[in-house]
Amino acid sequence: MEEIYCFAGNPLDRASERRRDGEWIRSLLDDPVARVLPLHDLRPATRGSDSLILDWQPLEPWRDKIEHGATLVFLGLGEGRPYFTVDAGAVEGERETFDARSLAPLLPGGEAAIVAEARSLIDWHARHRFCAQCGSPTRVVAAGWVRRCPECKASHYPRSDPVTIMLAVRGERALLGRNRRRPGNRFSCLAGFMEPGETLEEGVRREVHEESGIRVGRVRYLACQPWPFPSSLMMGFLCEALTEEITVDPEELAEARWFSRDEIRAMVDRAATGPDDPTQLSLPGPVAIAHHICRRWSHGIDSI
Repeated sequence: MEEIYCFAGNPLDRASERRRDGEWIRSLLDDPVARVLPLHDLRPATRGSDSLILDWQPLEPWRDKIEHGATLVFLGLGEGRPYFTVDAGAVEGERETFDARSLAPLLPGGEAAIVAEARSLIDWHARHRFCAQCGSPTRVVAAGWVRRCPECKASHYPRSDPVTIMLAVRGERALLGRNRRRPGNRFSCLAGFMEPGETLEEGVRREVHEESGIRVGRVRYLACQPWPFPSSLMMGFLCEALTEEITVDPEELAEARWFSRDEIRAMVDRAATGPDDPTQLSLPGPVAIAHHICRRWSHGIDSI
């Protein structure tokens, strides 16, 4: 049975085949039931105190800002209404906002996936205002899903960066690393971006050897997760470690260690129940696919 992780399971129909239909998009914008999710510095608007939900707002109050150049993107259709997101700029007043990573575990199912879609797209527009081919300013078309250069006619599309994230297993032990940029005792699966001309399996083998010196044989795909920071697709694997001696790349990791199945199971259980205790070894929480790769192996759900 397929497991759905945080930032996956988007309930909206993206209606991608109709994004270039300008008349249809205009009709959605004129629909009184249309809703928009403002993103303030990439932080989605929310409401509620005891439990947070996304603050979907009518389009009308945002029309002036959109007409003056605020980026608007069509997200999809759901429950009989169209949904959009808008780059709302900086937060005004003292309204509290939450970054997507902190907010996602608090949202009802599916809403975190909508946040992932919205955040990645608004961030992409902010980073791609100029044509990569000729340097001219680009224009937003196709309901926010394309930027087109009026000078050289090049079209630019949002994309996800593929990342392999894997747990290397040797018998009853598995390899975890600690990132140089993260203080404390937080360990995780090794991970890295795919390179051009590489298969997924080759990417897994290269990254594990590059970061830890461990050689890898068999590779088994488990699951994937959108990761909107800014726009990656995390592809999770178990892989067979053929060697044991660790040689850490100091540019990538502070350290790497072999952990027993029991140790990783205990780390998974601690991470699932609360915040990190800096005195104990820890793993990422359930918001991250690394947590679930470790959970599935340490609890005997999956094996290599």
